[in-house]
Amino acid sequence: MRNLAVDDPLTNLDACLDDDIQRAFTRAQAAQLPSAAADLALYQLLRYHLGYVDEHLRPTTADAGKRIRPRLCLLACQAAGGDIVNAVPVATAIELLHNFTLIHDDIQDASPLRRHRPTVWALWGVAQAVNAGDALFALAHIALNRLAQVPVSAATTVELSTALHLTTLRIVEGQTLDLGFEERTDVAVTEYLAMIGGKTAAICEYACWSGARVADASAQRVAAFGAFGHALGVGFQLRDDLLGVWGATSATGKAAADDIRRRKKSLPVLLLRERATTSDRARLTELYALPELADAAIADVFALLTRYEVRAAVQDEVQHWHDRAAALLADAVPDAPGREPLAALVSQLARRSG
Repeated sequence: MRNLAVDDPLTNLDACLDDDIQRAFTRAQAAQLPSAAADLALYQLLRYHLGYVDEHLRPTTADAGKRIRPRLCLLACQAAGGDIVNAVPVATAIELLHNFTLIHDDIQDASPLRRHRPTVWALWGVAQAVNAGDALFALAHIALNRLAQVPVSAATTVELSTALHLTTLRIVEGQTLDLGFEERTDVAVTEYLAMIGGKTAAICEYACWSGARVADASAQRVAAFGAFGHALGVGFQLRDDLLGVWGATSATGKAAADDIRRRKKSLPVLLLRERATTSDRARLTELYALPELADAAIADVFALLTRYEVRAAVQDEVQHWHDRAAALLADAVPDAPGREPLAALVSQLARRSG
C-alpha cells in the first residue's frame, strides 16, 4: 500500500484509493471458481463506472468523481490525532459504498449521464447495472476488512462494519422517502431536510465519525466529528440542489436543469411552493403533473423561480449549513492548525460548481 504524506493528507489519495480498490477486485476475483476470468464482465462494468476504462473497456483516465467522502475520513483521522494510513481501508469502503448508491440511484432516476459519461444502466441495461451496484456493496465490505492488516482492534473493526451497514440502511431509507416525495405535492422543507439527512448526510457523518474512531479519539470527540460530517453532508446536498437547477453541464456532468426535467422535489421547488401565490403554486403543480417537461415548461418553472428569488434563498441555506459545519468542526478540533485541512475543504465545498 502506498503511504500518504502525513503533512499533506491529500497527496497520493487517489492513487492510494485506486490501489485499495484494485486490491478489493483482486481478492473478490480470487474467490471465484478457477474458470472465472479476471476480466469477467461484471468487474469491467465496475471499472467503467469508477473511471478506469471507457465504454469499449479500454483504459482511460475519466473523471472518477470528487472522492469527498474518503477525503473526509482521512482528514478526520488526522485531525483527531491518528495515522491516516490506518484509515485507508475505511476510506476505500466509503468510496465503494458511495458508488454502489450512485449506480442504483441512476437507475431509479433514469439518469443518462454521470460524471460527463453515459451511466452504467444506459450502456448495459438496468439488470446488469443492478448487478454492478450489488457488487460494489460487497467490495466495500471486503475493503473494510483490510483493517485487520493495520493496528485497529477486532472490536473496533466490528463496530465500524456494523456502523457502515447502518449507514447503508439510512441511505436506503432516505432514497425510499425521496422516491415517495415524487408522488406528493405537499412535501415540507422540514421533511426534505430529514430525508437528505439520511440519503446524503449519513455517509458524510460516517466518514468523519469513522476517521476519528480509527484515530481512537474519545467517544465525545468521535460524536463531535460525526455531527460535523452530518451538517456538511446536508450542505453538500443543498449545493447539489442548486447546481441541479442552475449548474452548467460542463461542470456538473449532468443535463442542464436536470432536477427540473426530472421533476425532483428538491429544495428550490419546495421553497418556490412556500413562496408562491395560490395561482402560481397551482401552475407549478400543473407543470409537475405533466408526463414529461418540455423546454417550454422548464422555462415556465425557471420564470417562477426567478420571480420569487428562490436561487438566493437556496444559496442562503447552503451557506447556513456550511457555516454550521465550520462551527461544529471548531468544537471537534479546537486547535486551528489541526482543523485547517478540513476547514479548507468546507470552504471549497460551499463554493463548488460541480
